[in-house]
Amino acid sequence: MSLTSAYQHKLAEKLTILNDRGQGVLIRMYNIKKVSTDPKSKPPFLLEKSMESSLKYINKKFPNIDVRNSTQHLGPVHREKAEIIRFLTNYYQSFVDVMEFRDHVYELLNTIDACQCHFDINLNFDFTQSYLDLIVTYTSVILLLSRIEDRRVLIGMYNCAHEMLHGHSDPSFARLGQMVLEYDHPLKKLTEEFGPHTKAVSEALLSLHFLFVRRNQGAEQWRSAQLLSLISTPPAMINPANSDTMACEYLSVEVMERWIIIGFLLCNGCLNSNSQCQKLWKLCLQGSLYITLIREDVLQVHKVTEDLFSSWKGGQFHCQRRQFLRMAVKELETVLTDEPGLLGPKALYVFMALSFIRDEVTWLVRHTENVTKTKTPEDYADSSIAELLFLLEEIRALVRRHIKVIQQYHLQYLARFDALVLSDIIQNLSVCPEEESIIMSSFVSTLSSLNLKQGNWREWRRKGLLRVYLRAYTSVAKAPLHLHENPDLAKVMNLIVFHSRMLDSVEKVLVETSDLSTFCFHLRTFEKMFTMTLEEPTMLRYAIAFPLICAHFVHCTHEMCPEEYPHLKNHSLHHCNSFLEELAKQTSNCVLEICAEQRNLSEQLLPKHCATTISKAKNKKMKQKQTPRKGEPERDKPGAESHRKNRSIVTNMDKLHLHLTELALTMNHVHSFSVFEHTIFPSEYLSSHLEARLNRAIVWLAGYNAATQEIARPSELLAGVKAYISFIQSLAQFVGADVSRVIRNALLQQTQPLDSCGEQTITTLYTNWYLEGLLRQASSGTITLAPAMQAFVSLPREGEQNFSAEEFSDVSEMRALAELLGPYGMKFLSENLMWHVTSQIVELKKLVVENMDVLVQIRSNFSKADLMASLLPQLTGADNVLKRMTIIGVILTFRAMAQEGLREVFSSHCPFLMGPIECLKEFVTADTDIKVTLSIFELASAAGVGCDIDPALVAAIANLKADTSSPEEEYKVACLLLVFLAASLPLLATDPASFFSIEKDGYNNNIHCLTKAIIQVSAALFTLYNKNIETHLKEFLVVASVSLLQLGQETDKLKTRNRESISLLMRLESSFLTLDMLESCFPYVLLRNAYREVSRAFYLNRVAASTH
Repeated sequence: MSLTSAYQHKLAEKLTILNDRGQGVLIRMYNIKKVSTDPKSKPPFLLEKSMESSLKYINKKFPNIDVRNSTQHLGPVHREKAEIIRFLTNYYQSFVDVMEFRDHVYELLNTIDACQCHFDINLNFDFTQSYLDLIVTYTSVILLLSRIEDRRVLIGMYNCAHEMLHGHSDPSFARLGQMVLEYDHPLKKLTEEFGPHTKAVSEALLSLHFLFVRRNQGAEQWRSAQLLSLISTPPAMINPANSDTMACEYLSVEVMERWIIIGFLLCNGCLNSNSQCQKLWKLCLQGSLYITLIREDVLQVHKVTEDLFSSWKGGQFHCQRRQFLRMAVKELETVLTDEPGLLGPKALYVFMALSFIRDEVTWLVRHTENVTKTKTPEDYADSSIAELLFLLEEIRALVRRHIKVIQQYHLQYLARFDALVLSDIIQNLSVCPEEESIIMSSFVSTLSSLNLKQGNWREWRRKGLLRVYLRAYTSVAKAPLHLHENPDLAKVMNLIVFHSRMLDSVEKVLVETSDLSTFCFHLRTFEKMFTMTLEEPTMLRYAIAFPLICAHFVHCTHEMCPEEYPHLKNHSLHHCNSFLEELAKQTSNCVLEICAEQRNLSEQLLPKHCATTISKAKNKKMKQKQTPRKGEPERDKPGAESHRKNRSIVTNMDKLHLHLTELALTMNHVHSFSVFEHTIFPSEYLSSHLEARLNRAIVWLAGYNAATQEIARPSELLAGVKAYISFIQSLAQFVGADVSRVIRNALLQQTQPLDSCGEQTITTLYTNWYLEGLLRQASSGTITLAPAMQAFVSLPREGEQNFSAEEFSDVSEMRALAELLGPYGMKFLSENLMWHVTSQIVELKKLVVENMDVLVQIRSNFSKADLMASLLPQLTGADNVLKRMTIIGVILTFRAMAQEGLREVFSSHCPFLMGPIECLKEFVTADTDIKVTLSIFELASAAGVGCDIDPALVAAIANLKADTSSPEEEYKVACLLLVFLAASLPLLATDPASFFSIEKDGYNNNIHCLTKAIIQVSAALFTLYNKNIETHLKEFLVVASVSLLQLGQETDKLKTRNRESISLLMRLESSFLTLDMLESCFPYVLLRNAYREVSRAFYLNRVAASTH
């Protein structure tokens, strides 16, 4: 064949196009194989019971199916022919693509043989690589076709449906059916077909011998040669790393193994006739038990070469190589990170390192997945694999970060060195045809004028294919210029090609040398490796490599199989998310464990633990020896945990901090990365987990027990929360998460009834506990309010184990509660309190309605003692009215205490806000519009500022308005309620618990809360009805004072037992009442006398008790 015809055949172009087409066809076959074996994605009619006989008939008669005379067997197919055509068109066309691809491959292989092309990986890398890749791709397509079990059914059923629909078979069916039959035993048929191509294939494979032997050296040989070391010869550190075969240096060993195994399987005749072929074949068989066809589909090599199985090197060989690579690549990465300028001259080392790591990782994945029974399972499991993956990702990131350095260096190298060398070689060529001379002279001129700023290096990029084609044409037998006769030209072209790729194809070379998308099809192995990494403490810092590798999965996609894209995307995102979720979960668990330890240390400093220390110090001063109580453990002083006799002693805190350091390094390694079209932020995973765990931890610290109604004191919980927060804040610069936002969100969620996960918060827990635990007992009389102590106090009861109410309700606890719940939480607490208040008001209104007639008469005749004496006994439920109003008073008093705590906290945190709010409240007068007044009071109430009219109570009562009753009737009921209360006050004197306690400044039955209830409820009711509050409170005072004065005329001592104590209820304190008004209704002299009598009785009782 002449040189002109060889040029016309465009061998290089066809090889490039067919290789890309072959990859697409191979992926189509893989996809069909996966779909046809998965019942979920299989065409539905292949699973129908009615179709079974038709499928068996088609499979049996394939390809000679008589459609017209087989209606009995193909009836179901006829009924669903349109659906079958719709479903199977893509499958059928994919099989046709295989047939057409096969035709093109054999046509090209015959043309190459006719041209007598010379293949040598060292001289003509691209041409030889494309040739061997085409053979391997074609063989993989045929092997995969033979592994599709339903291939006959899919092709035959489509053709039957086509013939039923159009009246004739598909034009491609006859050849396609014959091809499927021929490849039932694919290797046997392929061996026959490749017989004529043995010379070209064996020549290409033998050129790999020296390279393959060198690349299969053991770790000791690598170590002695100081492979990948930049610092072994410091004077040569900045010298460019060159080789006669640049691209071969980072060529994948796995790819070479695939070329050699499949090439010699197809052309096995040369194994007997050529000893060099046999040596290369044996050496290759020692490397792997399995080679990859596509993704997770493999060819089990030793199944057909049992006699050579004894020469298998085993996993120990690769284990040692991985161990060497961990050290060597770590050194390389450290040097390049410190001196990124070395990326220019040492770029070859970088891609060699990436290729070596990728080869070892893919070997391990391939054999871990397929070698199930072995005497040395440890050879197929590597707990330190994460470090290799991490180093691979680090170097990839380093190359991308400093890509300008690589481009600038190689641009200057091409223009100032390669162009001169190429020019010298061209001038020294003994034979150089005109056409080749023109092309190479064009190369020299373009190289000499390269300039990164001017952008003319893109012209050199456009000549990339021309360089490949030139090397292909100079490999043809009858070409006047032969590469193998001019090795210097081949070496320079290899050098120029590599430097050109460093200029315009760095990303592509990165993918070639470090793509680990194979994990997308070995997900079980991928997950096992991740689990092993988490179990190895020293590998935790490298665990971020696993989610980063999920970004490689995008390289699995191919334009000929778009339906795979969403599945690959889902796999990638799912595993990336699961890895980051697990890492974030472990990190947050570790953080919270340390927080718990810090909280334990903080708890030792609580005031309740200092009593023992004070007692010991006092006894020591008095020189008294204190005997410890039996069974009481000896408590260490705070800080004792920091005293160590030996630093080698490792505490639990040390272990947790070390564990957290490793996890923090991995979570904080990258700010973000992309997986398909999604941008992933690892810190966000940690933030969300930390927020959820912190929420649960805060609730756990509260220690709420619904069965026993136990809960932690707010001050203790606050101390614990502060310990948690202070430690988490200290992590801000280590974990990479926005801890301020995490803390802010968690604490803000705790001010709501439910958190973001729908679980109860401390707001709900404390609201329920104070309502059900403290206030309910206060209503039943086991807890009393002590105004003198500004707290609720538990009353001692025999046989009852009560908590100490003052420990949960004093000023410091209310402040702590307000700080924990915040304004939102306090509002929720107030709303729940108001719900209980309104439920009591509803019952009070019912009682008023029941006694309305009597109350109307009392209101008109309260000054007539004789008439009142007859009317009062007619009232029903007077005790109930007083009891319910007392409960309201207790609730409102507790709310006022909580509001005061909120005010103090708010003033401390936001004094610049509190000042304007208090100033605004002072501008409210009696003449201010009621809507404006309530709005200002609502603002003030949210900050904890007390108001004359409680806006929350007004709003709660407003929601009780019944549709059936008119405003006049509601107003009348409100007026009569005050009359009912005033008339019922004398009944309190009969209760033994109504005695006024000087110490507590109140009563054991909490009736001193009545005044609070009367004033607040009256203000809310008459604000709601737009009536004058002072007028109605004065009416109450008048009726109440008359009732109490009439009590003085009572002769029954039982009824007047605590008359003086009850008289003290008349000391109402409200902005709506003036001293003159109080004096006119109930003279202060009466209150003074009552105080004197109560004090005298109190001290007499104390003396009697002490004497007793």
